[in-house]
Amino acid sequence: MHFDFDAAVQAPFRMQPGLRRMQPGAAHLTPLAPGSRHQREKLAVLSAFAHQALLQREGFDAFPALRALAHHAAAEHPQAFAWDGRRAEALDLATAVAGDEVLQTAPGRFGLGDEVARCLRGLPAGWRLAGLIALAFAEDFAIVDARDGTVPWLAVTLPSHWAPEDKVGRHFAAVHAPVADNALLLKASDSLVRLVSGADAEARWERFVWTVTDHPRLHAHPARLARPRWSDTPAERAWWRTERQTFIPLPQAEQAIFTIEVEVAPLATAVAEPARAARLHAAIASMSDAVLAYRGLASVREPLLAWLAIRAGGATTAPACAVTPG
Repeated sequence: MHFDFDAAVQAPFRMQPGLRRMQPGAAHLTPLAPGSRHQREKLAVLSAFAHQALLQREGFDAFPALRALAHHAAAEHPQAFAWDGRRAEALDLATAVAGDEVLQTAPGRFGLGDEVARCLRGLPAGWRLAGLIALAFAEDFAIVDARDGTVPWLAVTLPSHWAPEDKVGRHFAAVHAPVADNALLLKASDSLVRLVSGADAEARWERFVWTVTDHPRLHAHPARLARPRWSDTPAERAWWRTERQTFIPLPQAEQAIFTIEVEVAPLATAVAEPARAARLHAAIASMSDAVLAYRGLASVREPLLAWLAIRAGGATTAPACAVTPG
């Protein structure tokens, strides 16, 4: 969707904030078509695992930021979302939330027709507006609070190998503490939070994250990943998982809405161009052992590099075969 391969994939590989200014006119949000892949997976998660996706610190009032997000969504995508200060409607989904009430505004556009409304009615009343926005757009959301540097609220249905319930309420630096080779991230955490929450009110920021994975699902909560990893996926059938992250500043509240757009595609498609295969090869070859372990790539490193070398046009004798788990 919005992932910038050439900007994101660099060698030597470094774990760093990697913020850049968004281009003029670039959107934070991506409307979903009814019944799209993202929407189906989000529906499944919110129907079965909402307790692990919709989280907030006790006593935190997320509603002002949520109102701001609804207002932003309607201003950025008026053809897909409407908001009048009380009632929000996902126009493509023919579903609205007004206070605690969920409304079906027209016959549904996919499936049995009432999937979105039924899902929202199953959520706690205070989460129905967040659920509607989550189902209307590809992005997941979190609130970053510059006043204490914490992440007090999350609506994350498609996590990338991490558990949202372990992150809610924690300091931004603590959220990234398990990340391998994280010194640059931790050092920059406080200034980054202040920056994205509106220290420069005119600036809008984005960053990109990527990995190679053994499964195609968008939802990658660690509790629902097969073990051991890579036991059934050879390197040539690996998947390319990316995130585009943006920050919608709320300077008056000293907060920012953190958006996460996940995409998964066959790795072979992502590196169809030899130059991209060569770039990815160089990045993975330069990863430290700690980063390889953190990303689950330690056991697949050699066959993956061999396969990428072939895609890049280089000679290699290493087999591109299934990995022995370890």
